[in-house]
Amino acid sequence: MATKVYIVYYSMYGHVERLAEEIKKGAASVEGVEATLWQVPETLHEEVLGKMSAPPKSDVPIITAKQFAEADGFILGFPTKFGMMAAQFKAFLDSTGGLWRTQQLTGKPAGIFCSTGSQGGGQETTALTAITQLVHHGMIFVPIGYTFGAGMFEMENVKGGSPYGAGTLTADDSRQPTELELELAFHQGKYIAGITKKLKGSA
Repeated sequence: MATKVYIVYYSMYGHVERLAEEIKKGAASVEGVEATLWQVPETLHEEVLGKMSAPPKSDVPIITAKQFAEADGFILGFPTKFGMMAAQFKAFLDSTGGLWRTQQLTGKPAGIFCSTGSQGGGQETTALTAITQLVHHGMIFVPIGYTFGAGMFEMENVKGGSPYGAGTLTADDSRQPTELELELAFHQGKYIAGITKKLKGSA
């Protein structure tokens, strides 16, 4: 039976979604892993999104708490809002109380990726504050550390990402993830999928 890795994200302007797509490619490159993209529900009204110039959502399906529990491992992505995960993703996690009561996520690995508006905008604090959600579920946080190698030490260009997970910078809506940021995302997908597969095999 295939190891199921769910890449679950919230993306307003498409930056997090672009990383998610690359993470999925990395996860799917691991033999025996079935990687699936999911979005969390939007909480803002269409009128508000219009005023924010947010583009329409893609056709990636919206996940429910019940579906969330079906995965063997997760890679969770969201934009940063004041150094923490966006409210839309927090609202989804708030809906998983039933899974918490029945311990359906206990022991499952999870990684985190994000998008910030500046280099100092929370690439690490977003992951650190999100870990509390994983802890309450008894999940296993899987950082990528410095497993990406030389790309983690590159200093010539402005870039997102950290030992906590892949990331991108969105100082303005026109900036898209760089090749290096996408390579890190691919690596994270492959890395966490491999760990998820090993943990499932040893269970």
